[in-house]
Amino acid sequence: MKLLKRFTFLMCLPLLVLNTTCDDDDMADSSCGVPVVIDNSYYEMAVSSDFELIDFNINDDCLTVDIGASGCDGETWSLVLVDSGNVAESSPEQRFLKLIFSNNETCLAVLSQTRVFNLSSLRVEGTNEILLNIEGIETPLSYMYP
Repeated sequence: MKLLKRFTFLMCLPLLVLNTTCDDDDMADSSCGVPVVIDNSYYEMAVSSDFELIDFNINDDCLTVDIGASGCDGETWSLVLVDSGNVAESSPEQRFLKLIFSNNETCLAVLSQTRVFNLSSLRVEGTNEILLNIEGIETPLSYMYP
């Protein structure tokens, strides 16, 4: 009987440890792409290679963008979503962002990729909605959160 109790305890121990090392916030952040870079200097100085914004949408904390550009295979492409760090105090508040694309490939094929960005770092305390003014997108995107 003692052996059965020890075995049960040893089998349950890893589950207890795993349950205490993870909270809901960690799981929400990990399921949604790369974080937004909040850096005014980078926002002001960054130069982007040419690309086409094919499609975009916000779902929960995730901004998904589809882009197209010339290249060989797109393996070396870099796409960063940069926030200016400024919040316009309007109703709802507004943030200002740019997609910075880097492409060093010299092939002439036209390729597309989908990238996902985690917007949770853009939340403004005291509100549950902000407007995202992303350069190249005519209409601000509404980002709502709990």
